[in-house]
Amino acid sequence: MTTIRMASLAAYACMAAAIVPLPARAQLFSLSKDEMIALTAQNPFERFPDGRPKVPDSIINRAREMSAEEVWSILGNGPANGPGRAYRNQYADGFEVLHPGKTMVGRAFTVQFMPARPDLDIYNSAKGVRAGLPARMNNQVAIDMLQPGDVLVVDLFGKVDGGTMVGDNLFYYVMRTTKSAGMVIDGAIRDLQGDAEMDMPAYFRKTHPSAIADVTLTGINIPIKIGNATVFPGDMVVGDREGVYFVPPALAQQVVDNADTLHIHDEWTRMKFDEGKYKSSEIYGSPRDPALLKEYQDYLKKRLDEIHAKQKAAQ
Repeated sequence: MTTIRMASLAAYACMAAAIVPLPARAQLFSLSKDEMIALTAQNPFERFPDGRPKVPDSIINRAREMSAEEVWSILGNGPANGPGRAYRNQYADGFEVLHPGKTMVGRAFTVQFMPARPDLDIYNSAKGVRAGLPARMNNQVAIDMLQPGDVLVVDLFGKVDGGTMVGDNLFYYVMRTTKSAGMVIDGAIRDLQGDAEMDMPAYFRKTHPSAIADVTLTGINIPIKIGNATVFPGDMVVGDREGVYFVPPALAQQVVDNADTLHIHDEWTRMKFDEGKYKSSEIYGSPRDPALLKEYQDYLKKRLDEIHAKQKAAQ
């Protein structure tokens, strides 16, 4: 056998290994539990039965007070080495935001669609039948797998007409199933009037009256692309009125801890501005005067101790 032929077979074997379906799930591309663990090897937390990282509720709840800028201070400006380095492709914007005043936080449940192709549909349908699922592998196959705290993150490649992941009935189902965690749709939704009456964050490109059509479900809980961001299953999703961040679980604790420091810094800075005695450059971003710097450092320590005591009591 030629060297080229052997290399081709090896490449095919690697590709086939990456298309191993989860038990009783018939999506075309997926990860085995071992592959999920390998993909998210830096995850320091527990995992779901399929291996997806499970960022703790305590961190999820703390993240509700954060903004995208606070996430950026860690992911966008990480050290030259280490787990926080240059995670600059974790932010996506340009969405319509259903509830701009409501922060979205949860764990990414990723779904991928591609433009429909008949032979791909035939292959996918056959897998569904063998797994005891309906032959039609549609959006509800993924939606029915959601769990509390999941944010439904869907790559619909920006499709609008026929790219509607949910209408108001499925929106309601997602809200109830995920406990209002939210959704990020790189595509469209429909029934906006009904959706807007429900208390769940949602980010989407457009609205359209059509039903989802002319697409094929090609992946569940695999790495996907949302805008310019790469999203892994289990990422901590943080959305505000500007856009959405997808935080690797290994950095979730660092992000929320840093946010506490930034909140206190802003609190102290505005308190000093309210005194009317200082120019902005004397206080922000760091006090010039050594005595003021010492005052800030003492205030920071006092407030962090208070916050940590409150967090400990809540556990």
